[in-house]
Amino acid sequence: MTQSKVEQDLKYLKLLAKSFPTIAEASSEIINLSAILNLPKGTEHFLADIHGENTAFQHVLKNASGNIKRKVNELYGNTLREAEKKELCTLIYYPEDKLQLIKTKEKDIKDWYKITLHRLVAVCRDVSSKYTRSKVRKSLPPEFSYIIEELLHERTDDSNKAAYVDTIIDTIISTGRADNFIIVICQVIQKLAIDQLHILGDIYDRGPGAHIILDTLDKYGKWDIQWGNHDISWMGAAAGNKALICNVIRLSLRYYNLATLEEGYGINLVPLATFAMETYGQDPCIEFQPRLNGGAIKQDKKTTQLTALMHKAITILQFKEEAQIFDRNPQWHMENCEMLKRIDYEKGTIKIDNHEYQLSSCNFPTIDPKNPYKLTKSEEILMAKLVRSFKKSEKLQRHIQLLLQHGCMYAIYNSNLLFHASCPLNKDGSLREVEVYPGKKYKGKELMHQIGMLIRTAFQDERDEINKRYAIDYFLYLWCGKDSPLFDKSKMATFERYFIKDKSTWKEEKGSYYTLRENPNIVDSILDAFQVQGENRHIINGHVPVHAANGENPIKAEGKLMVIDGGFSQAYHQETGIAGYTLVYHSRGFQLVQHEPFTSAEEAIIKGTDIKSTTQIVEMSSHRMLVGDTDKGYAIKEQIKDLSELLFAYRHGYLKER
Repeated sequence: MTQSKVEQDLKYLKLLAKSFPTIAEASSEIINLSAILNLPKGTEHFLADIHGENTAFQHVLKNASGNIKRKVNELYGNTLREAEKKELCTLIYYPEDKLQLIKTKEKDIKDWYKITLHRLVAVCRDVSSKYTRSKVRKSLPPEFSYIIEELLHERTDDSNKAAYVDTIIDTIISTGRADNFIIVICQVIQKLAIDQLHILGDIYDRGPGAHIILDTLDKYGKWDIQWGNHDISWMGAAAGNKALICNVIRLSLRYYNLATLEEGYGINLVPLATFAMETYGQDPCIEFQPRLNGGAIKQDKKTTQLTALMHKAITILQFKEEAQIFDRNPQWHMENCEMLKRIDYEKGTIKIDNHEYQLSSCNFPTIDPKNPYKLTKSEEILMAKLVRSFKKSEKLQRHIQLLLQHGCMYAIYNSNLLFHASCPLNKDGSLREVEVYPGKKYKGKELMHQIGMLIRTAFQDERDEINKRYAIDYFLYLWCGKDSPLFDKSKMATFERYFIKDKSTWKEEKGSYYTLRENPNIVDSILDAFQVQGENRHIINGHVPVHAANGENPIKAEGKLMVIDGGFSQAYHQETGIAGYTLVYHSRGFQLVQHEPFTSAEEAIIKGTDIKSTTQIVEMSSHRMLVGDTDKGYAIKEQIKDLSELLFAYRHGYLKER
C-alpha cells in the first residue's frame, strides 16, 4: 500500500468509512470475507427451452437435476435401502403431498417422525455446508429459524449435545409441529441445493404453463435468464408489436394450448372466435388443424374445428401485419418473407425463386389481390381489441418486467458464456456484423449488448416515439430475421409449411454458427471476443434440440461448447428420443444430466418415481473449487483490497475512526 494510492482514492475511502467507521469493524469484515473465499463453490443449475412445461420444470427445480438425490446417496449410500432413499427424496421434493400419503399407511407415525427428522436435518446440514451461517440464516423461515439453526450446528455424535438435539426433535413431535417442520426444512433443502439458477431462454410456447413457471421464478432466489426467441415473441407482443401478438396466439392455437393466454393472462379471444366463424365458417381449414403432439388434451370435433378457424384467421392477419413492419424497415431485407403478393389467386399458385408451386388451398376472403396486405375493416377492429387485451394484461406486463429485470441477451458466469441460440458468424468463422439501428452495425459482444439496450427502449417512456416504434418493430426481426442471434436461419418458412406440400420449400438453412460450432478454434475465438477469462471456459446454449436418438452428442468442440436444450416440450420427445438435458456445475465440476420424459407429480408422490436421468461427467476439477475460484471470489478479493486500503488510511492518519 502506498501513500499516493491512498491519497488518490481518499474520496472513495471516505464513503467506505461510513459503512466501516472503525479499524475493528473493517478488520472484522476482512476476516469474514477471507473466510468466505475458502468455502466450496456454490452449485449452479442450467436449464433451457422449458416451453411452458411447468410440471416437469418444477420437478427438475425441486430435485435440482438430481443434485439432491446425489446428496442423499452420499449420506446414506450404504445405510439405507434404495426404497428408503427414494421415499426420502420424494418427501423432500413434495413434502405436503407425501406426508398425507405416509400418514395414511404408517403404523407408528411418532417413530417415523423421529427417524425422518434426523435424516432431513442431516441432508439440510450437508447442503448448507457451502454457505456462511449468515446466508443460511437468511434462507430460514422465521417460525423455525432458531430451531433449524441449532439443529444444523449441533451434532448427535457429540455426546455432550446428543440429548439436547434429541430433546429438540422430541418436542417438535410432542407439540404437534412435526408436519410443519418437515415441510419447512424440505423447502430449505430445495432452496440451498442450488446457489444460482441459469435459464438459457424459451420459457414460453407449446406447453400449458409458462405463466406458472414465471410465478414460480418470481418467488425463487437467485436466477437469471438469457432471452430466447419465444420469450422475445411474447415480450414483443406485450410491447404492442401486432405481428407478434398474432404470432403468440397462432402458436397457442397450433399446439391446442390456450391456458397461458386465457387462464394465465386473461387475453380475450372471443372477438377472434367470432371473426373466424363469420369469415371462415365454411372453410375446412385442413392446414390449420391443431397438433396434439405437444401434450394437448383432445377436444370434441366442434371445438377442434373452431380452433382451426381461429388458427387460420390469426395466421393470415399475422402475414399482413408482418409485411407492414417489413415495409417500414427495408434495411432488414425481409422481402422474401412477404408471400401474399406472390400468389396468383385465380390459379391458386405461388411463385418462389422462379418456381411455381400449387397451393394446398386458396381461400383467402380477407385478401385483396391488388393490395394483399391491407387489413379489412373487421380485421382492423379485431386487431385493436387484441392489442388492448395484451397491453392491459397486468399479469403479462408484470411477467415481462421480470424477464427484463433478470435477463438480457447473454451473460458470463464463472468462465461460462451463456446465450440462447447463436452468435452470428460469417462463413470463415469471423464475427458477422448485424444492423441493429438503421445504418449502425455491431458484432459479437457489442451486438448482444446493443440488442439488449434496444429491447429495453420498447418498455420505457421515451419522448422520441420514433425510437420506441422502431424498438417495438425490431422484436419481429429478432423472431425471424436472417442474422438475428435468436434465429440465424436463411428464412422462416411459416407460409410454406401451411400452404405448400413440396417440402423442399420448407427448408430453413441454418447460419454459420451452427455449421462451425464443432470447431474448438471457432469457439475459442467467440470466447475471446466476449472477453471470457479462465483456463476451462465454455459456451453453454440451448435452442436446437439434441437428437440423442440419432447419436448426436450435446458436448461439442472438444468440450468447449455444451448444448442443453431442455427438451421439456412433449412436441420434441419423439423427434429427439429423450426429454433433453440440464447441467449442474458444483464445486467438483460439471455434470450433464440427460432426462427421460417426466410422467406426473402424482406418480412421483405415490410411487416415488423420478425423472429417469443419466448423468455424464463433463469435466471434473483437479481440486475442489472454492468461492475464491469464482467471479464472486474475484469481487470479494477486490473488496478485501479496498478494506485493506481503508485500514492503512486509518492507521496513517488520513482518516479518523468514528
